[in-house]
Amino acid sequence: MICSVKQSLSPVHGAEVFLSKKRIFPSNRSSLLPPLRTQKSSCAFVSLSRPLHIASVESFGSPPRKQEKDLIKCEAYEADQSKPIDAGAAPSEVAKRVKIGVYFATWWALNVVFNIYNKKVLNAYPYPWLTSTLSLACGSLMMLVSWATRIAETPKTDFEFWKTLFPVALAHTIGHVAATVSMSKVAVSFTHIIKSGEPAFSVLVSRFLLGETFPVSVYLSLLPIIGGCALAAVTELNFNMIGFMGAMISNLAFVFRNIFSKKGMKGKSVSGMNYYACLSILSLVILTPFAIAVEGPQMWAAGWQKAVSDIGPHFVWWVQLLI
Repeated sequence: MICSVKQSLSPVHGAEVFLSKKRIFPSNRSSLLPPLRTQKSSCAFVSLSRPLHIASVESFGSPPRKQEKDLIKCEAYEADQSKPIDAGAAPSEVAKRVKIGVYFATWWALNVVFNIYNKKVLNAYPYPWLTSTLSLACGSLMMLVSWATRIAETPKTDFEFWKTLFPVALAHTIGHVAATVSMSKVAVSFTHIIKSGEPAFSVLVSRFLLGETFPVSVYLSLLPIIGGCALAAVTELNFNMIGFMGAMISNLAFVFRNIFSKKGMKGKSVSGMNYYACLSILSLVILTPFAIAVEGPQMWAAGWQKAVSDIGPHFVWWVQLLI
C-alpha cells in the first residue's frame, strides 16, 4: 500500500532494495523516477521473503547538483508491518531463534498453570460457559488498557476488517467453549490427548472440503495420531461422551478458525498480538449472550456461594489465576 506517492510505483521486493545509512533505493528504478548517479558509499543488501511496500517518496524533480544525494527519499515496510524498516536494527538469526524459543517456553509454562487451575475451578464451580467468558473478558480488558495507555500500538481497523474477522471469531468461540466444556467433564490430560488430533482434522477438512491434496507421507503420518487418540479414548477410565465430543468439536472449530484466518485475513496490516486481541474482543461479544442464556446469573451466584463455602478463600485465588 502506498501512503504518500506523487507518481504510481509498483511494490518493491526486499531482494531488490539497497539500504544506505539513511535511505532506501530500489536497484531497478521505475522509468517514472529521475536518473540517479551512482555514489560510492557503504550499502547493505537486504533479502526478505516478504514484499516491501513504499510508504513515502519525497523530493521529485531535478534539484541542483550539490543536493543530488538527497534527490529521492523513500521508506518501505514489510507486508505484515505498519512501520518502515530500520536497516540497522535487524536482529541476527540466532537472536530470533532464541526469542522464539523463549516465547514457546513461556507459553507452555503458562498453559500448564492455566490448565491446572482451570480444572480446579471447574471441579468446584462447574460452569464452563462463564469461565470461558471470563477468560476472554480478562484478555480483552488487558489489551484495551494497553491501547489506552499506549503500551501497545492501537490497530487501525475498519468495518471490513471486523466483517472478515467475524467467521474467525465465531469458530474461535465455539472451539474455546467446547474445550472448556470437555475439561469440565473429563481429565485435562484426556482432553489434550484428543485435541492433539487437530492436525488430522486439518488435513481431512482441507482435502474433502477445500480440495487440497497432500503427499502420501502426510496421510501416513496421521495414522499414529489417530491410533493414539483412539487408544486413549478406549482405555480412559473416566470416559465421558460429553467431554469426548467437546474435545472433538474444539478440534474441528479450531481447524475452521485457521482456514478462515488464512483466507480472509491475508494482507491485513495488523500485528499478531493486536489480531488476537481483536479476535478475543469479538469472541467475547459473541459468547456473552449465549453464556447468559445457557447458565445465567442465578446459577452463577448460587454456584459461587457453594464453591466458596466448600473450598474457602482459596477458590477466589484459583479464579484469579484462571482469568
